[in-house]
Amino acid sequence: MTINGGISFWYATDHSAPAAPPRAPLTAHTTADVVIVGGGYTGLWTAYYLKQAAPDLRVTVLEQRFCGYGASGRNGGWLYNGIAGRDRYAALHGPQAARHLQQAMNATVAEVVDVAAKEGIDADIHRGGVLEVARTPAQLGRLRAFHAAELAFGETDRELHDAAATRARIDIADAVGSSWSPHGARINPLKLVRGLAGACERLGVVIHESTPVTQISAGKAVTPYGTARAPYVLRCTEGFTAALRGQKRSWLPMNSSMIATAPLPAETWAQLGWSGREVLGDMAHAYMYAQRTADDRIAIGGRGVPYRFGSRTDHDGRTGQATVDSLRDLLFSFFPVLAGTEITHAWSGVLGVPRDWCATVTLDRATGVGWAGGYVGSGVATSNLAGRTLRDLVLGESTALTGLPWVNHRVRRWEPEPLRWLGVQALYAAYRAADRREAATRTPRTAPLARLADRVSGRH
Repeated sequence: MTINGGISFWYATDHSAPAAPPRAPLTAHTTADVVIVGGGYTGLWTAYYLKQAAPDLRVTVLEQRFCGYGASGRNGGWLYNGIAGRDRYAALHGPQAARHLQQAMNATVAEVVDVAAKEGIDADIHRGGVLEVARTPAQLGRLRAFHAAELAFGETDRELHDAAATRARIDIADAVGSSWSPHGARINPLKLVRGLAGACERLGVVIHESTPVTQISAGKAVTPYGTARAPYVLRCTEGFTAALRGQKRSWLPMNSSMIATAPLPAETWAQLGWSGREVLGDMAHAYMYAQRTADDRIAIGGRGVPYRFGSRTDHDGRTGQATVDSLRDLLFSFFPVLAGTEITHAWSGVLGVPRDWCATVTLDRATGVGWAGGYVGSGVATSNLAGRTLRDLVLGESTALTGLPWVNHRVRRWEPEPLRWLGVQALYAAYRAADRREAATRTPRTAPLARLADRVSGRH
């Protein structure tokens, strides 16, 4: 039987320690030096690095449910060096600026692994790198262009593999090539966020859970239970940003869904390979992402129903049966030997998508209001870089991080409804149609429909 919802597979299977009691909500007005709204990776990394740099700083985190309730506790466990918007930043600021941003992301993977070790956080981390695979001629063309671009941005340790070398790593049906980067690791995202929250509290960060923030403005964050005032108020709410007053059209909450199999026996792994435990992605327009979990399951995800009308978000991760079925079919198409394997868990979450698909870090010195996010699904590592950058901005330091091109980037708002809903539905319908056409025709060229969708969406 499939457990559908329940926040995520990571919550449903976390028996490593007794459930911690919920942290107390805010019960009255309060003051701090920095108030952070959001108890996910971005907010917690920011709090962690602020207290490391300035131990006397009073830092308070306000979280609407509990730490890791959002994407930080539901994602696919990809700790890797991808960052949304790099090509646009190269166009705006020059290739060298974008190269510096990429180098910072490469180093961020090791930073997260090192901090987890330092703080005693056992997050099932395995540094097997990232394998991105092509399964059609058109995907292979995109893969080679992607690989060349990564080399141009300084990732000289990346490897390009043909069909045989790809299937020697992981026996993926129809694989025609792949690109492998060492800058990636498999993690259990829930264990990381829980461990990070504990590390923050040991440093003296105050975390209030069950404390929804309804409005952020200069010097204050408003909740039903009291107002938290501080010279700096940082919005770290990613896919839940649209729920804040005045932010309905800032970032679009994009849905992503996942399923997980039952643990697979040793003989199945002997057929599949995957001994390196790389995180796995593909070059489809409606792309997938997967990992081999610490308990030898496959967890695989994709967009499913990409967007809910009015920027609504789910409550418990429950996923429609059509999405579960499509992900199961995708899994079996990659690995036919798994046909009939039990799917034990299904869940969904939201991620933040800016109108130009560019991740950003911003601090308005005039108001003290700052924010970071818009990771477009690449937030596990990017949130760490964002947290360190927000630290430097708040402390008023001019560093290599504050000089990166994503700092203080501004973007226009999303269209009002129903245009927003219609646009996203059409966008992903176009991507799926393009994938089907490329697979059916075996054309080496990217489908024109996908190119059009990229231009209309603002992705390229």
